[in-house]
Amino acid sequence: MAKKRKKTNFWKRIGFKYKLSVLNENTLENLFSFRISGLFAFLVVAFFAGLLISLTAIVIINTPIRNYLPGYLDSEIRKDIVDNALKADSLEYALEKQNRYLENISSIFRGDTVVPSVFLTDTLYTSGKGLERSKREEEFLANYEEQEKYNLSSLPASNTLPDNIIFYRPVRGVISSKFDPKERHFGIDIAAAPKESVLATLGGTVVFTGFDANAGYVIQLQHKNGLVSIYKHNALLLKKEGEEVVAGEAIALVGNTGKLSSGTHLHFEIWFNGFPINPETVIVF
Repeated sequence: MAKKRKKTNFWKRIGFKYKLSVLNENTLENLFSFRISGLFAFLVVAFFAGLLISLTAIVIINTPIRNYLPGYLDSEIRKDIVDNALKADSLEYALEKQNRYLENISSIFRGDTVVPSVFLTDTLYTSGKGLERSKREEEFLANYEEQEKYNLSSLPASNTLPDNIIFYRPVRGVISSKFDPKERHFGIDIAAAPKESVLATLGGTVVFTGFDANAGYVIQLQHKNGLVSIYKHNALLLKKEGEEVVAGEAIALVGNTGKLSSGTHLHFEIWFNGFPINPETVIVF
């Protein structure tokens, strides 16, 4: 009986309504009043507290503030490292196959490997005087070499990227436009969420920041070994010229600035010794 009375008294207490009145101090006139119970007051406070927590979580999740949370970028960096490690392993396997191929070719030239007669015949034929270049061929080759001298789409073999370079993905998104030097598109376009953080693909120095009528807000980084990375159409630049940045550090926010931008995205370029590099060949997007 005692427990039942306590439960009854508890529900009576929280259900008991209190009258709150607002009075005029001079005339004691009742301006307005309302009744409220303890349970209702608790529910109102709990509702507003939950609403405030939800709004705070939404703001953190959908803005660059999340990048400052401990451990957020660590998972992204670990994923990029694993992806690049897998790609490096694939490249190592392809290099091994190429080395075996070159060793076989070398053994053929040394005479260590017996080659079918048809190949011997072709070799003797190509080394003869019957295939000397004609004057017309010499003129064609000279014209071709002159035209290709300033062609940025061809990368000389001596300008291959150094080994063991791990590039960080500059932004999370979907590639909307591919690398196409023939159309003078020397990078890729990555469609991303507005205000998404743009990360430095490698550590280096900020050598240019500014606004261009066509490219919008642009930031350019100089890295080691003659590498340069360019980030265009940003909404906001977070770094200034001369500042040092580390790989994976936020340097800008994704935007839609400049006449050549038709949507929120990042235009990303990598240059090596004055030649454009297709970012998709060195970064897993």
